[in-house]
Amino acid sequence: MRHKEGNKGKDIIEAAITCFAKKGYHHTKIIDIAVLANVAVGSVYVYYKDKEDILLKIFKNLWDSIYFKISELSKNSNLSPEKMIAAMIDDLFDAFIENPNIAIVFVNEQPQIAKISRTFYNKLYERYLDIGEEFIKKGIEKKIFSQEFNIKTFRIFIFGAIRHLIHHWAESNGKVSLSKIKEDVKYLVKNGILVR
Repeated sequence: MRHKEGNKGKDIIEAAITCFAKKGYHHTKIIDIAVLANVAVGSVYVYYKDKEDILLKIFKNLWDSIYFKISELSKNSNLSPEKMIAAMIDDLFDAFIENPNIAIVFVNEQPQIAKISRTFYNKLYERYLDIGEEFIKKGIEKKIFSQEFNIKTFRIFIFGAIRHLIHHWAESNGKVSLSKIKEDVKYLVKNGILVR
């Protein structure tokens, strides 16, 4: 049996992100990924079962990274719920700001991920939203956030809005700043849920 060497698995994932961002999932072939990763086509199959497996790994890596950051954040008892929500939004947007290609893949390939496995897809971001919901509940308990809205509705609204804003950014070809969008979202969330 062949052994996996070096960072080939990571190189394949990075190459796939670039290919999926430029050509789309359906128009990308394994050979495209292999050439960009500078590996033999057979090497791709040592690490991943098929193109679908690569796409699942990309989304899993993205959400695991975001989840790890906010779960660490949730352990910081010095942060107020307001600051936790702001940091949570920062962590989500920063993942895309640091790698614009992953933002494009996130936007364009979500339907494909949901088609492959809706359960897998839902589990990825539900735990992110679960932590956010806990931050909101703490803010309501401390009377920092308004009690006049439904948390479940807010949860769906925020995630949907962020997803749509990233989609808008991806289609703008750099005409809109993702950093500016991030700051606008934080402003809207802060001023929309704080008790007056």
